[in-house]
Amino acid sequence: MTAHHLTCTPQTCHIGFFDASRAAQTTIASGDTITIDTLTGTVPMIAMAPGYTPPEMKAVREQAEAYPAAHILTGPVAVSGAEPGDVLEVRILDVKLRQDWGFNLIRPIAGTLPDDFTSERLMIIPIDRETKTCKLPFGLTLPLSPFFGVMGLAPPASWGRITSVIPRAHGGNIDNKELGAGATLYLPVHVAGAMFSCGDGHGVQGDGEVCLTALETALTGTFQLIVRKDMKIATPRAETTTHLISMGFDPSLDRAMETALRQMIAWLGERNGLSPEDAYSLCSLIADFRVTQTVNGSKGIHGMLAKAIVDSRP
Repeated sequence: MTAHHLTCTPQTCHIGFFDASRAAQTTIASGDTITIDTLTGTVPMIAMAPGYTPPEMKAVREQAEAYPAAHILTGPVAVSGAEPGDVLEVRILDVKLRQDWGFNLIRPIAGTLPDDFTSERLMIIPIDRETKTCKLPFGLTLPLSPFFGVMGLAPPASWGRITSVIPRAHGGNIDNKELGAGATLYLPVHVAGAMFSCGDGHGVQGDGEVCLTALETALTGTFQLIVRKDMKIATPRAETTTHLISMGFDPSLDRAMETALRQMIAWLGERNGLSPEDAYSLCSLIADFRVTQTVNGSKGIHGMLAKAIVDSRP
């Protein structure tokens, strides 16, 4: 197993899009680890920031290939041997805070209440990386739990260039706060090499991410990327040490819920040998289906089911 590092430069970062035609910025073997630096924010925010900002921010914002969306993504990373139909197992080994501030944004005609707030409000929020806390302007101190809002692979080539805003089968803007250090994300592969990119660092977020953003900040993540030829999935799924996590994305929360539920039923059949009827009943009894986010065009639902319970069956 070899360790790699991908830094942020105008060449290694792409802003606002996923595209199967984007060239790999590095290639690693299946099972290798890679540490990836990421950025967030805009150049004007640097002047407002209360602490350290990665010095490459200005060059990346001004020179990196961009599309009309805000996410600064680092990548893609190609994984040798990955082919369409495979699954990329993304083990999230570590997530570190990379700068001393983050931001939260309310924007008119956006968010979960697009018509309720008619003025833009930007909060620049100091971060204490030692204590892993942030101090809000109205006096509250929050503990941080960092994770990447965006982790995704190249989409099918036939999709062309797509916005990073909307989560789809390739992953992307999942915004699931359960996907911190120690979690594992499974993504279906659509092109050779899989082509993994990440960004949209969040210091802390509630389920829903209702006002449009979380605490947006720069993160460094360490991942182990493993090609799985023994798995076949159509949509992302994940697990932590304690829970199975299914996911659904759709403009309708009802449809997103149906996808997340169907995926959990299928997973329980594959993993634990449960019949669809038994899995459906079990989901009704012990699974929690939560609203991941309601601000990305396609909304998200994620189902969480405790492994200890389902694995206790003799």
